[in-house]
Order: sequence, then structure tokens, then C-alpha cells
Amino acid sequence: MTEAPAVPAFDVAEATRHLAERDEHLKRLIEETVPFQLKIEAAQSPYETLLEAVTHQSISGKAAATIFARVKALSSAGGIPTPPEMLKLRKPALRKAGLSGAKILAMKDLAQKTIDGVVPTLEQAQKLSDEELVKRLVSVRGIGAWTVEMFLIFRLGRPDVLPIHDLGVKKGWSITYGKKHMPKPKELLAFGERWRPYRTIASWYMWRACQRAGNAAMRKIRPARVRKPRQHAERGRAASKRPRR
Repeated sequence: MTEAPAVPAFDVAEATRHLAERDEHLKRLIEETVPFQLKIEAAQSPYETLLEAVTHQSISGKAAATIFARVKALSSAGGIPTPPEMLKLRKPALRKAGLSGAKILAMKDLAQKTIDGVVPTLEQAQKLSDEELVKRLVSVRGIGAWTVEMFLIFRLGRPDVLPIHDLGVKKGWSITYGKKHMPKPKELLAFGERWRPYRTIASWYMWRACQRAGNAAMRKIRPARVRKPRQHAERGRAASKRPRR
């Protein structure tokens, strides 16, 4: 897929200055790593972006590229099948291209919701808020918040997106702030309030922190801590208060 250097709709120097002023650890990371750069991939509609994203789910990039090429070959125009074309394509043909049953259902739901106007055009998407786009696009079968967040960052160049479920962002946070465990999504969301309105740039630096640390350091980071259910603790306290016989 063709990529073109982004011309962000925000001042990168102002964004990094803003972050450095509010976060000493992030300031150090900004000073020690490469300057922020965002490459926006070739402008595609949400429909086209999500159709390709569905193809890539749970398989290697090479395998997904092969399958997606077969799906495009099913189009009469030789490109990505239009929503009406996708609805008309028979399941055996899509299975033969290499798609699973779940991915076929997701693609057909995506096509129908695009026709219905739930999934916007690129022009419409550029005018919608991040929240509205997430709400609309996650309504598509098989599409989660992470996929939409990547669309917001790498297709639309939005400056204030924080992918709280992204493994790289969570591990980068642990490395940057010297933590042994990854943060819980809610914890990362609350922490990221200090980065507004440039959470995309902060997330980008979390990815850079992972690259700089290397795989050995990444493997040492443990999953987020899980607290024991409260009712178990209550039972323990109740038992300790029972009179001895």
C-alpha cells in the first residue's frame, strides 16, 4: 500500500512542546528518540480500509496480502469490490479466495452498512468527530475499537487518539515509566488525560520506547495486575469474625 509523508493538521513542534511541559518522562523520551513523524497511508474510504483490515485479522501480513489480491480479483473492475458487488459475491467464491466464514459475514455486514450510510464516505469521515466515527464503525460485525483507532491515526491523521488496548502502547508506557506490569486500559486512559489534546503523538512515542528497549526488555513486562474479586475478600473477613467453638 502506498504511503505518503503526512502534513499534519496540527503543529508538531507545539504538540511535542506541550507534552514535554506536562510529562518529564515523556520529555526525556522525546529528546532521546527520533522526532515525531506520521505517515498517512494512501487515502482510502472507511469501507475500503475496513475491508482490508478484516482480511488481515489473525493471519500474517503476507498471507493476508495474497487473500486480499484474490478478493480484488473477484471485482468486475479489478479493484476492491464495491459494496453492491460484495453483497452479490457468493460465499463459495469468497471461501475459495481464502476467507473464513466469520470474515465473509463481516465483509457483507460492512458492505450493507456502507450502503445504508452507517459507514461514511471518506469526505464524511473527515468531518466527523473521533467519537462519532468509533461509534459508527464498531457497529460493523468483526470491527473493534483498535481497528478504528488505527484508521483515525494512519488514514485521517487525527492528533488525539489513545489506543488503550494496543500492546505496544501499553508496554511502551511500562518501559517509559519504569513499571513491571502493563497498565489496565482504564488506568492508561486516566493517565493519558495529561497528554490531551495530543494523545496520538504520545502513543507514537510509546511505540518508539518499545523499539528502543528491544525484545528482551519487552518480554520482562508482565500483564496488568488483576485484583481478587471483592466478594472473596469479604468472605475472608467474615470468616475471621466468626466465634470459635
